[in-house]
This record gives sequence, C-alpha cells and structure tokens, in this order.
Amino acid sequence: MPQRPSREEYLPYYEQYVGLVGEESIIEILTKQLTSTTELLSDIPEQQSNYRYAEGKWTLKEVIGHISDNERVMAYRLLRIARGDQTPLAGYDQDEFMSGSSFQEWTLSQVIEDYISVRKATLTLLRGLSEEAWQRIGTANDAPISARALAYIIAGHELHHWKVIQDQYLSH
Repeated sequence: MPQRPSREEYLPYYEQYVGLVGEESIIEILTKQLTSTTELLSDIPEQQSNYRYAEGKWTLKEVIGHISDNERVMAYRLLRIARGDQTPLAGYDQDEFMSGSSFQEWTLSQVIEDYISVRKATLTLLRGLSEEAWQRIGTANDAPISARALAYIIAGHELHHWKVIQDQYLSH
C-alpha cells in the first residue's frame, strides 16, 4: 500500500483535502467512505435532496454529483500519471461542470447509484496499481502531482464536502 504523499507531491491548495485523510490505507479509507456515504445518503428523503442552504448554492443532489464529477477527474488524472503518461493535464472549473450537469433532474437514488459506480471504478483502478505506479509524478493544472496524492485528494475532497453537508444540509 502506498504511503501518505509528501507535501512536495501536490499543490499547497490540496492540503485542505489531504490533511483531512486519516492514517489507514487509502484503499481502506475509500472503501469505508463508499459504505458510510451510501448509508447516510440512503436515509435522506427525496424532498430534502433538493434543498439549497442559500441562494446560488448547490442542492444536496448537486453536491453529491460534484463529489462524483471531481472523483472522475482526479481518477482520470491518476490513471494517466500512474501509467507513466507525461502529457500535461488540464484543470477544470467545478462551476462550469455543474452548469452543464443535470443532477438536479435526477432522483436522489440515481445520484447515489452514480456515486457508487464512480467509487467502485476508482477502487478497481487503485487495487491494480504497482508500488512504482503509486509514486509516479505527472503534471495536472500546470503543477506536479503524484498518483498517490490524487487518491488522497479524492478521499479528502469527499470528507470536506461531508462536513459541509452535515453542517449546512442535514442540520436545518
């Protein structure tokens, strides 16, 4: 299993996510997140999934969709870098992604199904990586980043948004 990435393996911006991730194996953490997130989401009524805590903020369904979209992007970067591809990879704008999405038209169960599918694909990818692949470094968003840092960013990004979900969406 890969060790925690050093701060030189990702931009300082990503510390807000990497710093949230515990000391267990990253695959164990992502697997546990799959279970706990699915359980938590399954208990939310459909009506509540359309809630926005403020004007201009995403609905709960859109936040979950954003988590899945971000994981897709980070896992794609991870795949390219882990395979040794040195092509610089572009950044993305989360707000443009959301404006082009249709998560608001989906049912909560469809959003959950999408999240589960994305996470399972990520886990399958990670389980097949060699020790060398985990340590490879490529370029994304005009900065160096390692494959293992991307896995930690995926986990930490979800943890970050779960705090927002619990504080802003589930406590009202």
